[in-house]
This record gives sequence, structure tokens and C-alpha cells, in this order.
Amino acid sequence: METLSRNLQRIFPDSILTPTRLPLCPEISLFLLDPVNMHRNFSPEEIRAILSDPPYWTLCWASGQAMAWHILQNPDTVKGKRVLDFGSGSGVAGIAAAMAGALKVIACDLDDDALDATRVNSLLNNVTVHTCKSIEGLPDDIDLILAADVLYDRDNHHFLEAFLDLAPEVMVADSRLRNMPVKAYRKIGEILLCTIPDLNESDEFNRVNIYLSSQNFSPAS
Repeated sequence: METLSRNLQRIFPDSILTPTRLPLCPEISLFLLDPVNMHRNFSPEEIRAILSDPPYWTLCWASGQAMAWHILQNPDTVKGKRVLDFGSGSGVAGIAAAMAGALKVIACDLDDDALDATRVNSLLNNVTVHTCKSIEGLPDDIDLILAADVLYDRDNHHFLEAFLDLAPEVMVADSRLRNMPVKAYRKIGEILLCTIPDLNESDEFNRVNIYLSSQNFSPAS
């Protein structure tokens, strides 16, 4: 926890993290930004720090909570499988997979602070989640890739194809992807919920679509 506090205070010197039970997934608690910090004026220095090093891991984004909920409601999705949580952020999807009986969970994120958050949040929830910074060099036996809220930038859409070469199953949760551009994925769910702490985003960005690509089904033409 001390590590996370130091990481946060590089950006928000007066901010704190607090253990937060997720509304949709009360089985899971995460160290998240205290909501009090969201309702004040930020200094120019803080704004510059936020823009240069956004602390995505201090929030549980709507897509991450939606994916965690789907996994906990459908544990056979991950049970006994080797799972990669890509762009793990706070680690919520990987933690849910571990809780639901995944054989092994690896969380991958380019941000060292996010990997710290995943490790600490995993301990908070009494599960084991391994971490790595790159999908390069991953084991060849990944069964399922989870990708929540990683497609907000069109430059990231190439991952949808890349994932298909890395694992026989891929689950994607996203609120900013309007139309799935890759036919291998089919929509399996939709849910309306907000990021925690609440960013007061419009319903447009709180509507999360969940997609699955699996070798067990043939996508519609």
C-alpha cells in the first residue's frame, strides 16, 4: 500500500487511496482514488502531471468492472484456464478471473504503477496474479485473453487481430468501441454502469459492450 501511495503522490501530492468495494462486484475491493479528490480544483502542476503520466490504475473503469462482473457470473469462462489480463490497470479483471478459478492469471501493463496496483490489489483480495510489462515472450499456452477498456484509441484496434494469434479465446469489454471492426468477435453482453470513482461521464461512455472470440463458435458473416 505504501508503494501505491508514493506512486499516487508523485501526481496528486494531497490525494489518498482508499479500499473500495465495487458496487457491481462486492466480492472485490480495490485501492482506488478517494472520491473527495475528484471534486476540487487541480493546480497547474497537477494537471501537467496528470497529462504526462495519467494514473489510470487509481480508478476502476466501467469496462473493467463489467468484465469482472461477467466473469464472476459465468465462472466457467475462466475456470481451469491460463488467462492474460491485457492492459490490466487496477487488475480488476485478472482478480475476478483468479477468484473464479482460473488456473493461472498474468496481468500485462506498460505502466509500472499499474503493475504495482495489480499486485497490491491481488493481495487485498487474497488471490495470486502474476505481472509482466509486455506480451512479447509470453508462454504459448495462454487459453484466454481479457482486454477491458483498451480500445479507446483507434491506434490500439490492431490488438483485436493480434490477440487472435495469441490465444484461442479473447474477451473484450469496451464502452468507446461503437462498432466491432473484426468479424471474429460476437457480442455476448451489454451493461450500463459508471467508473469508480464516478467521473460523471455521459451514458454514452457508461454503456459497456462485451465481446467474445472463440474457436468454439463461427462468427456470423
